Amino acid sequence: MTKHGELEGYTAVLLVNTGTPAEPTPRAVRKYLAQFLFDKRIAPINRIPWWFILHLCILPVRGKKSAEKYRQIWTPEGSPLVVTQGKLAAGLEKHYQAQGAPVVVRSAMNYGEPSVSSQVKALKKAGVERIVVLPLYPQAAYSTTGAVKDAVAKAVRKRHFKGDVTVIENYHNDPVYLKALAAAIKNAGYDPDSDDRLLFTYHSVPLKDLEAGDDYELQTGASSLGIAGELGLDRKQWTIGYQCRFDKERQWLSPFTTNILKAWAENSGDARVFIVCPNFAIDCLETLYDINGHFVPKYLGDKESFRLYGTAADGSSPQRRYDSATQEEITYVPCLNATRAHVKVLTHVLEPYLGAAETR
Repeated sequence: MTKHGELEGYTAVLLVNTGTPAEPTPRAVRKYLAQFLFDKRIAPINRIPWWFILHLCILPVRGKKSAEKYRQIWTPEGSPLVVTQGKLAAGLEKHYQAQGAPVVVRSAMNYGEPSVSSQVKALKKAGVERIVVLPLYPQAAYSTTGAVKDAVAKAVRKRHFKGDVTVIENYHNDPVYLKALAAAIKNAGYDPDSDDRLLFTYHSVPLKDLEAGDDYELQTGASSLGIAGELGLDRKQWTIGYQCRFDKERQWLSPFTTNILKAWAENSGDARVFIVCPNFAIDCLETLYDINGHFVPKYLGDKESFRLYGTAADGSSPQRRYDSATQEEITYVPCLNATRAHVKVLTHVLEPYLGAAETR
């Protein structure tokens, strides 16, 4: 535990992600989803009627179903998102310690624990003078980075933090980020000179957000184009998809990943498929379960005749599934997670904001 005044004169980097339940149980999941889905940036309708719909209709059902999903990806250490992000924060702080820089790194979740508010409180008590907030969403959206900005502003007011606070908007076009993802794709076995198919898939957002000025779609396109450029690909060699729309009442950004994979499955030939999720910095329920545990088997025809290769401790190893009956192979390229490559990416992203601190 950080002591009072221990970090006086330091700058803190606060890595913030969406969040996760405390444990894979229906009760814990309902508590987490109640906070997440009631956020004004997430709620699909006016929050007064939405409260009743959420608590009376959605949470009783979704809490149980989601708990089973979380149970399948849970680790002995806890939530993979919290555990991996904690390791990433530790690795990033170790980098600054090696330089003798007065910089500390903390991990927080927008919903659930450790909360943004609790971390701001602890950093204030420790004497930190500046906080640089890095939302771990390379491509910013109203519902992600926007929600983090809301939480940070609320925490600063509540905890009466008087120091300087900066929130980094996005890093979708950072050259080190683009190179790192391109390298991860190649390390997963992707061959730019073959018939391999590459799918960049991103979390979808409501079209009303884009109509209101959110440039998320432009950022996803720029990131995909940048990564493809690093791989030396032409436009015919890669595709963009979007997944995990929350409801069917609103219009969502498409084309949907499920439809792309369905079309590919019907006309795949001998091509291998590689899936990467550039807007996730760390693997979570959406990538580990929805993408790798649901979309991939569905692409293979819901068969059980596949082999699953395990991942390394830092989450750097690709996961391949292979159908022995059809000879089809599909590879999920993991997020950068707690790898040294990811630390390198974030230090480059943070450099303009920590230059003064690093040279003290």
